[in-house]
Amino acid sequence: MSGAQPFRREGATGRTLRFRFDGREYEGLEGDTLASALLANGVRAVASSIKLGRPRGVYAAGCEEPNALVQIEEPFPEPMLQATTVELYDGLVATGLPGQGRLADRPDPARYDAVHAHCDVLVVGAGPAGIAAAGVAARAGARVILADERPEPGGSLLGTTERLDGRPGREWAAEEVAALAALPEVRVLRRTTVLGHYDDNYLVAVERRTNHLGAAAPAEMARERVWRIRAKRVVLATGGHERFVAFAGNDLPGVMLAGAARTYANRYRVLPGRRAVVFTTNDSAYAAALDLADAGVEIAAIADVRQAPGEAWAARCAERGIEVLTGHVVTAAKGEGEVSSAEVAPREGGQTREIPADLLLVSGGWTPVVHLFSQSGGTLRYDEELGAFTPGESRQAVEAAGFARGVTTLRGCLEDGAEAGRRALSAAGFAVPSGTAVPSTPVVPAAGEEPPAAPAEHLWLVEAPGDDGDYGAHFVDLQRDVTVAEVLRAVGAGLGSVEHVKRYTTAGTAHDQGKTSGLLTGGVVAHALGVDVAELGTTTFRAPYTPVSFAALAGRDRGPLHDPVRVTAPHEWHVARGALFENVGQWKRPWYYPRPGEDMEAAVLRECRAAREDVAAMDASTLGKIDVVGPDAAVLLDRLYTNMMSTLKVGFIRYGVMCRADGMVFDDGTVIRLADDRFLVTTTTGNAAAVLDWMEEWLQTEWPDLRVHCTSVTEQWATVALVGPRSREVLARLAPGLAVDNDSFPFMTWRDAEVAGIGARVCRISFSGELAYEINVPSWYGLALWEAVMASGEVTPYGTETMHVLRAEKGFPIVGQDTDGTVTPQDLGMEWVVSKKKADFVGKRSFARADTSRPDRKHLVGLLPEDPAVLLPEGAHLVETSSLPEPPVPTLGFVTSSYRSAALGRTFALALVSGGRERTGERLYAPVGADLVPVTVTSHVLYDPEGARRDG
Repeated sequence: MSGAQPFRREGATGRTLRFRFDGREYEGLEGDTLASALLANGVRAVASSIKLGRPRGVYAAGCEEPNALVQIEEPFPEPMLQATTVELYDGLVATGLPGQGRLADRPDPARYDAVHAHCDVLVVGAGPAGIAAAGVAARAGARVILADERPEPGGSLLGTTERLDGRPGREWAAEEVAALAALPEVRVLRRTTVLGHYDDNYLVAVERRTNHLGAAAPAEMARERVWRIRAKRVVLATGGHERFVAFAGNDLPGVMLAGAARTYANRYRVLPGRRAVVFTTNDSAYAAALDLADAGVEIAAIADVRQAPGEAWAARCAERGIEVLTGHVVTAAKGEGEVSSAEVAPREGGQTREIPADLLLVSGGWTPVVHLFSQSGGTLRYDEELGAFTPGESRQAVEAAGFARGVTTLRGCLEDGAEAGRRALSAAGFAVPSGTAVPSTPVVPAAGEEPPAAPAEHLWLVEAPGDDGDYGAHFVDLQRDVTVAEVLRAVGAGLGSVEHVKRYTTAGTAHDQGKTSGLLTGGVVAHALGVDVAELGTTTFRAPYTPVSFAALAGRDRGPLHDPVRVTAPHEWHVARGALFENVGQWKRPWYYPRPGEDMEAAVLRECRAAREDVAAMDASTLGKIDVVGPDAAVLLDRLYTNMMSTLKVGFIRYGVMCRADGMVFDDGTVIRLADDRFLVTTTTGNAAAVLDWMEEWLQTEWPDLRVHCTSVTEQWATVALVGPRSREVLARLAPGLAVDNDSFPFMTWRDAEVAGIGARVCRISFSGELAYEINVPSWYGLALWEAVMASGEVTPYGTETMHVLRAEKGFPIVGQDTDGTVTPQDLGMEWVVSKKKADFVGKRSFARADTSRPDRKHLVGLLPEDPAVLLPEGAHLVETSSLPEPPVPTLGFVTSSYRSAALGRTFALALVSGGRERTGERLYAPVGADLVPVTVTSHVLYDPEGARRDG
């Protein structure tokens, strides 16, 4: 044994790695996990429990580990990792956790990505059954993906001394998988956990590509990769997890699953202790005890709950001088902070015996890993012999193989895996090869054949002495600190369902999702109720199978790639002129253009005056634009808009409103008819994607017969809104070939023309109430157009804040600001936009509901503060009385928009007010801080109500 690693077996090889745990320096070997390296250094207590703060040690050897939770500190903080699955690397820094970790305080520099893959056969698990299944399918020419969560193939063979074809099973697995990986249609995914099984054989897996490299990980390689796999057939060779038994002190460091101890001794050449007591309900612990004895661990005794264990195993123990106590149980693990002895007693009562030991190995049986099978929609059935639930039938093209199906022998797993591979091949349409295609009979080291197994006995709980026994230290879920006492309390409260008990106690809800505790908890519930475990069933197996980081799920869809910053063609011009920007959807839109010495209020008032009295321009490129093309384009628009679009003539434009099925306003914009079968629909900037999705939803799900295609063209067009009394004059100079007088170019029409030498589509549209034009050019020419408009020095650029003021003065609502999802067109004073001629449109029937015609519905109205200098805050509530009554205070509505107007010479606001149109002229009050600001209700159209300014 090494002096630096006192529990490392002689003959261990590999490069020495240095790491730090809980502030102390240690050494391990390449190939170690953090758990095996800590055990090699004699570290027993790795973490503490979440509720009780009890010390906890390594309990398992894989993803079923309930105790040894750690936080990686270097090279990047990552919490809630299992020490049993963290591969050791040079420079690793980690700390033990009390059941919960700490999020990183800095951005993750690593890359994450995702890949889609298709295959004929997906095999999950590279143990004996999985390798056999993949081998049969791959050699027949099928496209095969073999995924396994470990860094090397072999599954259970990695932790045993079993042999195949005369060589160690681990070597056979490595050679077989290497041969498969060399085939052209095979992909082997190591360090890859399949997390979820969804409909149509769609499975999601996460591959850990560079986690094991630490600071040496290549920066250009993704740290983790999400695989989204669609498979014709799935073979689940997921093996099983050993479970423990509930007895007093079963959480102490030094208590460990027998199979895990065997793995540490054989795979990592680490002794988990010096002197061990083994507590078992089945034969598998004997193989573990013998391997540990051969490795140098003194096996003080084997306590077997059965009166008749396997004869061959008992004989082998006798040969080595190992005492076997049949019909015995461990009643308690003893020790201060870690195991120092085990109390053993006859199961039926008798003298208790305390056996000194620093290691207590437990095997309460094995549970097939049925998580993915259950997620696929598969049913489970209880296997009396195994004492666990095994796969039944699934509605999908999936089957389990090997121990995942309840097959318990190595040879049986190999044969079962090969048969599963053949069935998968046949179902996928391939010719099925003959022959077994599996190695010759495996050999257990001490004998030519596996000893016949004696029946296991299913024990969930070692009962505490006395009628009112103390079960406060009999743990069923080590991660959640759930004891038998809590389970009994739940049952005593009337809970008879394992799902209810799970929620009452939190058993099975931690990071391990009940891999070792789920069936044990059900067994204790069944014991308390006096029913069979089969009657209770299991809790629901939900994805993900193991924890997955949000970073991996997000992949490259984060930061600017998740929420891209979109800019218009003239963006750099706006930046150079000192514009301040606001985020509208994903777009950066100029908010206002302050001149030296101007604050926002002064700049916006100046821009408003220019638009009302002279000429101004806004970059309107961000407005949503959707090309609607096809013979039935007009039919689609008639069904989606509240007003008629099919009667619109080519060359004309019509304003329209879309409603949800409940009659509430969803979006508004213009519809431009370009040809008999082609329209250009404009939407609000922030709603462009939602409107396109809305159109596609109806087309694909309700009206698939309509011959229409909808395409987003928002980024294909740059748009300049030219606004103000002098806008016609400026446009005439820019487009000398375009007749711009009212008769030649009336309101709500469009013309093709050359503007500043650029081919353009010019629309007579106004969102300000002024004479205005929207000039559209291909976005490539957007900057050139904008510079041409600004070249004369006469045109004032204005931003979105000025646009808001101008439209609010005219009472034009903005969907999402002056609406809140409960507003109909009628509430906005736009009855005229709801057609009475159309037989139907989305939302029409909702207008017949009594609720949409209530007189007390909130209407859009204008508000004028009595003090013209007071600017109401948006969102301010409105009340009827000049003093507030005792809470709850009834409100009439709220302010939706509030501005200071250059044209009105005062402040004003828009609001949604109950029965608002009937309250014109009334005084209401807006609570603002400690004050009640008096306001007068007026029409929502506060400027140029006759519309005289629209035509110049």
